[in-house]
Parts: sequence; C-alpha cells; structure tokens
Amino acid sequence: MFEDKNLVCSDCQVEFVFSSGDQEFFAERGFTEPKRCKPCRQAAKQNARGGGFGGGGGGYDRGPKQFFPAVCSGCGIQTEVPFQPDGRKPVYCRDCFKPAPRY
Repeated sequence: MFEDKNLVCSDCQVEFVFSSGDQEFFAERGFTEPKRCKPCRQAAKQNARGGGFGGGGGGYDRGPKQFFPAVCSGCGIQTEVPFQPDGRKPVYCRDCFKPAPRY
C-alpha cells in the first residue's frame, strides 16, 4: 500500500526518504507527512524544549548559522557548508550529498 517517498527538508533542503513503514506509522496516528528530515526535527524539538540538559528555559539564541567555504569532494565545485571542514573527511555540495534511493 505505501511506497518509499523522497521528500525535501524545509529547513536544510536535503532530500530524505519517508519510508513506507514511517508512512504507515504516520497514517495510523493521523499525522501529516514530515516537512523536516530527522536531524532537523530533532533540532527543532531540542530548541522548543529550551535546549541544554534537563530542558526548560535558560537557552540562548545562537544567532544566524555560520557557513564555511569548501570544495566538493564529488564534483569539485566551490560550495558552503555549516561546519568548519578539517580535511579529514570528504565534503560534498548539496547535489552530491543527496543519498541514493533505498530499495
């Protein structure tokens, strides 16, 4: 009845798979399909709780997200990433980072 579906996260614009199992789970509970990928959903939950340990208040605003220049290890174009590349791991642009579909 349900088939895996590729969605694009409304926060980070990365494509993610909304699996048939997750679709069934969401449908059973009357939830709409997710707008965010799992890491962005977790970050949003953490921010809603006030961040930090133990939750509840005391949080602070980090301000706008900082991006760093990088060269994509897949295609070689100049890109920006939300972390400081250290050269130990490959860095990919948005197009090369898209995960392969799962079958």
